[in-house]
Amino acid sequence: MAEQETTSNINTINDQAEEETRTIQPLISGLPNDIAELCLLRLPYPYHALYRSVSSSWNKTITNPRFLFSKQSLSISSPYLFVFAFNKSTARIQWQSLDLSSGRWFVLPPMPNSFTKISSPHALSCASIPRQGKLFVLGGGDVNRSAVVYTALTNRWSCISPMMSPRTYFVSGNVNGKIMAVGGSVGGNGEATTEVESYDPDNDTWTVVKKLPMVLAKYDSAVIGKEMCVTEGWAWPFMFPPMGEVYDSDEGTWREMSGGMKEGWTGVSVVIRDRLFVISEHGDFPMKVYCSDDDTWRYVSGEKLPGEKMRRPFAVTGADDRVFVVASGINVAEGRVSEGQNGDFSVEWRMVSSPKSSIQFSPASCHVLYV
Repeated sequence: MAEQETTSNINTINDQAEEETRTIQPLISGLPNDIAELCLLRLPYPYHALYRSVSSSWNKTITNPRFLFSKQSLSISSPYLFVFAFNKSTARIQWQSLDLSSGRWFVLPPMPNSFTKISSPHALSCASIPRQGKLFVLGGGDVNRSAVVYTALTNRWSCISPMMSPRTYFVSGNVNGKIMAVGGSVGGNGEATTEVESYDPDNDTWTVVKKLPMVLAKYDSAVIGKEMCVTEGWAWPFMFPPMGEVYDSDEGTWREMSGGMKEGWTGVSVVIRDRLFVISEHGDFPMKVYCSDDDTWRYVSGEKLPGEKMRRPFAVTGADDRVFVVASGINVAEGRVSEGQNGDFSVEWRMVSSPKSSIQFSPASCHVLYV
């Protein structure tokens, strides 16, 4: 009996020794692990999946949330443009990303099966938490409460708690780190809803938010500071002025959008340094900025959007002082926005190379994530 216990103890010790050996295994032979981690932090994001397969220690290090935090604290994280695109002919949908430093494109893994039979890519709604490197895709069907998150650090999609209400053709946005889903249609008959709900990524739960005061058709939305603006926008034949509402996250209330803001919101929006801009969807696609002091819009001076290469539909996003417009064929124009001493804004545009394989695709949504 004593001999069996001794043998068992020896086996336990051996197992512990093997575990310790694995634990202290260097990430890169000949380098201290803290130096090796600095090397891994500089590996290009698109190839993280390949790097994770090098060893279990590399996989554990790269997928640790601390890895992304370290990149951000050392100012190593870089912006990548993520585009949700669809092919009208084949109904194929896909996400792809552009490395803004190298100009290289790559395709993301496909979303879960619950999104393969959507009626339209515009039935979905997408939001993001850029500094955490996360994309959220919501809804998309009459009975579909599906919600998924893409984590750039692992290059994987994961299911999260489903929404409280199935909805289509709605807007969403990141308000104070929580994802809000606003309005849209519910049920098989496309009945409009004023219901609003909010997702907390920290505890994976949805909660009810104060309803919209009125039904709004999906057009556009923007988050400015702690407020989310939702507007119907102008629609042909321009007989009725647009409606719009603004949600104040501090007060938890909605108020009617000011007259000047909603009447001048004549295109797809982007927020740059807490200022609201729109790319107008008419003429030569002029860019405007909203001035809250006098409730007016002013045209942005400088170059015009390269109209010969940019065909609607547009999807727009921004990062720091840059705005990215994605057009049909996944052509991308990058604009540098600058503010003069008199408070006027100007923009300079340049075209970014587009993937040849995406010539038949059109954008439905785009976001910038830092990885």
